[in-house]
Parts: sequence; C-alpha cells; structure tokens
Amino acid sequence: MPSSVHGPGAGPRTPRTVSPGRGGTGPFVSRRAPGTRRSGAGLSVDQRGRRNKVGLVVLITLLLVVVGRLVVLQGIDGAAYASAAEQDRLRTYPIAAIRGEVLDRSGKPLAYTVDASRVVADPTVVRDPARTALALTTLLDVPVPELTEKLSADGRYVVLATQVTPETTDAIADLGLSGILFEDDPVRLYPSGAVGGQVVGFVGSDGTGLAGIEQTFEEQLSGTPGRRTVEVGSGGNPIPSGIDESLPATDGHDVTLTLDQDLQFATDERLGQACTDGATTRASAVVLEVASGQVAAMGSCPGYDPGAYSRTDPDLLGNSVISDVFEPGSVMKAVTLAAAVEEGLATPDRVLSVDGHIEAGDRVVRDAHDHDPVDWTVTGILAKSSNVGTIMLAREVGDGKLEEYLRAFGVGEKTGIELPGESRGILESSAEWTESRAANVPIGQGVSVTTLQMASVYQAIANGGVRVEPRLVTSVTSPGGRSTATPEPARTRVVSESTAEALAYMLEAVVGPGGTAPLAQIEGFRVAGKTGTAQRANPECNCYAGGGYVTTFVGFAPADDPQYVVAVDLERPTSDAEGGQVAAPVFADIMRAALTADRVVPSGTARPEFELTGAP
Repeated sequence: MPSSVHGPGAGPRTPRTVSPGRGGTGPFVSRRAPGTRRSGAGLSVDQRGRRNKVGLVVLITLLLVVVGRLVVLQGIDGAAYASAAEQDRLRTYPIAAIRGEVLDRSGKPLAYTVDASRVVADPTVVRDPARTALALTTLLDVPVPELTEKLSADGRYVVLATQVTPETTDAIADLGLSGILFEDDPVRLYPSGAVGGQVVGFVGSDGTGLAGIEQTFEEQLSGTPGRRTVEVGSGGNPIPSGIDESLPATDGHDVTLTLDQDLQFATDERLGQACTDGATTRASAVVLEVASGQVAAMGSCPGYDPGAYSRTDPDLLGNSVISDVFEPGSVMKAVTLAAAVEEGLATPDRVLSVDGHIEAGDRVVRDAHDHDPVDWTVTGILAKSSNVGTIMLAREVGDGKLEEYLRAFGVGEKTGIELPGESRGILESSAEWTESRAANVPIGQGVSVTTLQMASVYQAIANGGVRVEPRLVTSVTSPGGRSTATPEPARTRVVSESTAEALAYMLEAVVGPGGTAPLAQIEGFRVAGKTGTAQRANPECNCYAGGGYVTTFVGFAPADDPQYVVAVDLERPTSDAEGGQVAAPVFADIMRAALTADRVVPSGTARPEFELTGAP
C-alpha cells in the first residue's frame, strides 16, 4: 500500500481540488490537463489593474458617445427634426384675390369674377386611384381613364379639373376622398358678351389681363393674393387641431368706364348690320361727348366675346378703332379749311373760281366729277367736297403751317386713350412732301389716321376749338369703397372759337341741300359733318389697284349746341360707293341712338340757308 507521505526523491504529486458534489453529498474531483493554467494565471496585480482600466475607459467612451448622440438628437437637433416632420405635414395653398369689376358709367357690370376652385390631388396619398377616379368622373366630367392616369402619376401634385363650381367642390368634399384637395381658381365672366368686348378686353388662363382695360388696369384690377398654411394627416386632409394659418388676400379695385352699355349695344348692333351688306368687311365707330372728350361707345365689326377669346381668330382680338389706320379722305378737308380760316385767308362766303382739276407735280388731281370752272364759296367747296378748291386754299396756307394745324388737331400723334396697342397714325414731315404729296395731304390722302383720331379732330371743332384728349375711365374704386377719379384729360386750344363756329356752319352745309351727305340728317336735329371716300391700299400688291375704298363720315349734333361726335368708317374692298351713301346712314342711326339715350332736346332753331356759289 502506498504511503501517504512522500519522502525525498518521491515522484510528483497530482494536484486536485475538492468541490462539493452534486447536492453537496460528496467530493467532485476536477483534473486539468498538463501544460494548461487558469486565465489570468501568471499576471501580476498591476497588469490586471491596467487591463481593467482600459476596458472601463472603452466602456465609458462608448456610453458617452451614445449619450452625446441622444443629447444632440433630443436637445440640440430635436427642434429641427420635429420642425422637419411638421413641415412635411404642412401644405400651403394660395388664396386668390377676387379681381375687380369693370363697370359702365351707370354701374352696370361689363366684367366680374365669381368663386370657383381647382381640384388637385396628391397621388402619394391616394389610396385607390381607380376607385377615386370612378367617384370623381361624373362630378368633374372627366373620363375615368384620364383621372386614373393622373391619380397614379409620380409626384405629389396633379390638376384634375379647373374652375369647378362651389356646389361641385362641396359634393366632392362630402366623399372624404384621400389626397383630393381644392385651390382657389376664380372665373371671369363678361355678362354683355361681345358688347364693348374690344374695350373691356379679356384675361388669360392664369387670370392676367391680356387685352383692353383688363390689360391696361391689370395692377388695379388684380389685387394681391393671400395664402393658407394647414397641417394635414396621412390622407392629405387637414388635421382639426393642427396648424391652420392664413394671410388674407386683398381684392382688386373696380374700374368704372365712360361707356354707356345701352348705347354700346346700339352701336355694335348697327355696325353688325353694316358688315352684312355684302361689301363691307370691317366697320368701326366711336361716340365722343363733346365737352368732356369721354368715349360713350366704341366698337368694330367683326368683334369678339371676351368670354370666348380662345375660340376667336387671333387677328380679331384687337381694337381696330385705335390700332388700324386708314387714309381718311375728304373728312380731313375740315382741318385744311380750319387752317385757312384761322390764318385769315378764308371766310365761309369767300368765293373762288374752281376748275375740275389741278396739276400737282407729275400728277393731276381731279374733283370727284370733272367740271368746268365753278365759282364756289368756301362753304360750297366743303359742301361739294371739292378736291381742287381745298388744294387751292392749302397752297395759300403753306405746307409747314398746314402740318402744324394737323398735329395740333392730333393727327400723327397718339390720343393717350387708356388702351393698349394704339397707333399714332402716319403723317410725314412737311419738309419731306413732294408736290403731289402736298396736294394729297390736304384732301386726306397720303396721311393715315385711326377712327378715334378723326373723332377727336371733330370734337375740337364742335367744342369751340378746344381739343380734349379722349378718355375711357372715370374712376377706380378700392375694395373698401373709396373712389378715386382719374386725372382730368389735357385740353388744348387748336383754333379760335370764331374759327370753330365758322367750320361748324360750313360742315352743316354738307348735310343740307346740295351737300354730299343728306342721308346723315336726323329728324328734329341740326347735324354738321363731313363725308370721306379714300382709296384703300391693296395688301396683295402693296398698291391701290383693286383695293376698293374706305368710306367715312364724321359729324356732331345738335349743330347749334353740340353734345356728341360720331365717327364711322367702313372698309369696302369691292365697292366704289361714297361715304355719303353708305357711311352717313350708319352715322345717323348711331347719333340718333346717342341723342335719344341722353334725352337731348331737339334743335330749337332752323338750319341756315347756305350760299354755295357766288360771284368772285
């Protein structure tokens, strides 16, 4: 039996550990393989301490990084992240300003705006494009496939329909569809249709004025849009307790015109009749108040309805009364004779021996009908519309002086009317006139004017020699009701009152017995005016051949107390009829309507007896 005590030289002892057995019932002997040792065995206390410190530092560093990041997220960047999340839920919608009204002189609306909406969608929150399209197709009158395609599109904004009525948007809102929203999209209406349409103008699809008063007064009419910012949920609908902030819109100003809607209707109707005579391709007219220069009516045929401008020939979307120029013909003779009278070279009863033709450089100018010499008074020269007699007087006045009078009457210059696209007409410097041009200008050839310019010439004569710049707008009224009158138009004395009276007397002879315009007479009223028949330039050859004529009549009534001026011109490419035959009757009808509408008292005196001929 081995001894329990090893003496010197005895073999090695096998180490063992004694552990409690399972349940502590006996010893459990664990043996370690030779050459192994317990972890950490052989490390000094200092080494173990250093290792523990390094581990602690690493652990603390990691904890600091995590805590720091949390501090940044929750403390420093928290507001930014919260704001970003909130911004993602915010939607800002424009609040349209209600465009101001355009009114006639008595306050009748010619243009106004009603509420409507644009129906839009955010496809990212539309739950079922097909079912949503099916629900909207009848209300929006848009086919299901088209709606489905839009509702399935990429992006967050698509327009489904424009200018939808409030009743329809209410019906859509009741459906509670996700992702369907509404924006202001007002509708501009023109209740009078084409009546005054060329003056009022129209707005484009974005609500901006593109013609007429709508364009000129865009800034005043348009107002200032507002905006509404709301917080929306996952369905795109506003959160009841979320952000809802609004900056209200400022509505536009109302613009009151000088037009009389009823007179405008009568004018447009009569021009329309003229354009159906088989020869007239364009007819224009303007009615001016003599004392104020205000435009009571202005129109052309063909015209257009501002509410349907997109379906109208673009060539018709202007205002020919102020933009189209033509050679006025004999209506310009009133300026030539006014210059002669004002310069002391003529009186109504001065007599000149007038031949049927006169040489002008390399040309020969004739009267409408060639004749032997006739002893006409200056009144007779105007009443008979003698080209030769007028040229004789113009030569006494002189080219330079005649040009001065033409420009003083407004020829070759814009009138300043409050409309876009006005032409200044054509009047060359007298220094450039050839002998033939110097003979043509006094009789209304070789010079071009607009219908409004011709009306303005006769307004000055009817107004005692004082020209008042024509105007269309009387006032601009703010949304709060404050009305601001437009500036007074410029007034310029062109000729003396006595010269104007002499011209009015001679112009009345044109409408009387022996004159060229008996068809311009109006029962009960004395009328003064002048016919004009001028060759029309043929655009196909850039010459006069085959161009037909432009016929005109410009006059005022009552001649003894002038209230209105009416200018009419008709473009007739295939006709050689004269102004007294076709333009004078149109003038008479429009003037009659103006006098009747204003309840002007008939003339209280009889028309004078005129001496058209006499001994030289």
